[in-house]
Amino acid sequence: MTGPDLGMPAFPPFPEAAREAVHDEVLRANLRHATHTIRDKRARAVAELDDWDRLRAAGKAIKDHTLRHLDRYLLQLEAAVTAAGGTVHWAVDAEEANRIVTGLVLATGEREVVKVKSMATQETGLNEALEAAGIAAYETDLAELIVQLGHDRPSHILVPAIHRNRGEIRDLFRSEMGRWGRPAPEDLGDDPRELAEAARLHLREKFLRAKVAVSGANFMVAETGTMVVLESEGNGRMCLTLPETLISVVGIEKVVPTFRDLEVFLQTLPRSSTAERMNPYTTMWTGTGTGDRDGTGDRDGTGEGDGPTAFHLVLLDNGRTDTLADEVGRQALRCIRCSACLNVCPVYERAGGQAYGSVYPGPIGAVLSPQLRGTASPIDATLPYASTLCGACYEVCPVAIDIPEILVHLRERVVQGGPVTREGVRVRIRPAHGHTAERAAMRAARLLLDRPGALRAGERLLSRARRLRPHRLPGPGRAWTDTRALPDVPAESFRDWWARERKAPQK
Repeated sequence: MTGPDLGMPAFPPFPEAAREAVHDEVLRANLRHATHTIRDKRARAVAELDDWDRLRAAGKAIKDHTLRHLDRYLLQLEAAVTAAGGTVHWAVDAEEANRIVTGLVLATGEREVVKVKSMATQETGLNEALEAAGIAAYETDLAELIVQLGHDRPSHILVPAIHRNRGEIRDLFRSEMGRWGRPAPEDLGDDPRELAEAARLHLREKFLRAKVAVSGANFMVAETGTMVVLESEGNGRMCLTLPETLISVVGIEKVVPTFRDLEVFLQTLPRSSTAERMNPYTTMWTGTGTGDRDGTGDRDGTGEGDGPTAFHLVLLDNGRTDTLADEVGRQALRCIRCSACLNVCPVYERAGGQAYGSVYPGPIGAVLSPQLRGTASPIDATLPYASTLCGACYEVCPVAIDIPEILVHLRERVVQGGPVTREGVRVRIRPAHGHTAERAAMRAARLLLDRPGALRAGERLLSRARRLRPHRLPGPGRAWTDTRALPDVPAESFRDWWARERKAPQK
């Protein structure tokens, strides 16, 4: 393991990465245009539903119930998938997940796979593990294809190539497509229809040739063993039905108890992510495509149906059980990966997703990555500070994750250390480096607030010396006042005002 993510280099702390990103004018223009467009469309789509608040509350309740009984629902899911002809594998971490998938692919004799909805495999670094074993992995989502052709990293949950504009994508297709398969037309322009057609022709030969596919899933239904994938291009349908072997790598938090629960999420996820009333392509499969399983596979009496003849489900933990043990942080596991929080975040809009050093960028990445990976690395120790705590992310979240609350909780962990769960064991971590002054300030504040008399004297002294207020703070506080003005000191403290008003005759 060479960095926070398996197979990825060590990332710089968020402030360093963000400082470089905010000086990239093209990147900021791309992000500003894309995020404003998406969030405005989402707001209109959500406003159409009178019961949006009730749907949001229902999604939160379903997720919270599932997380409280996660062990039971995962065992129920395993039994249902097995009964439908699939095979379930359990992966405690990224390394084990990659080893399982690599072994399954090698067992087929194939040396290439097509991929779709594979955020979990990006988390584990699967592509690099497959490449080390001599297996080529081809991303089929248009944005993921752009990222792969550019030897790049995703910068958005919904639109991984949001940091690229049409001209950049055109140049990338022209220079790189031929190295991966069918080349782009020499006269390719930057019209979105031309770019989409070039990608379609490039990918079609891979769809028709591939015998093995690797996917993720948006949801897993415990009662039926059904996998659910939502996508907008149709590439998912090709990956999930044409290959003979399908391997799905899914985080354990993606399970829902019943098929009926999908009623809520199939309304909230499309509107929160792509601002669509209904998802264009919703693919569901249960087990393999052969045999009669209550009408889901054998439709014509021949014993054959759509879909793969071999299905493997790899259930990925990789820090999720440890996160579940945190009473405050566990709510991040409700996330349905809609990306609404990214599109309203002022920090993400200016820094971009790659500054977060994780496959999960933006506000949800700032709370999820430090829990899945721990706060030992410089990038993970700084992610909880990648926020203004404005609360916009909480307001748009379709499952009501209180991201600001988790950020403050994680900041306390970074500064103070304390008990956490790591690999199922309760341990005590030390405070991160570089927060000595912050800890000292918090201790001084606690001492002062515990002594009302000293606090009152300090407030009066500060009021009388208000004319001496500096415009910038010295030392560590200088960074704060580089971009903010110190507030004016009032002539009278609230305590003194309150005491005076209470003594004044009532009008």
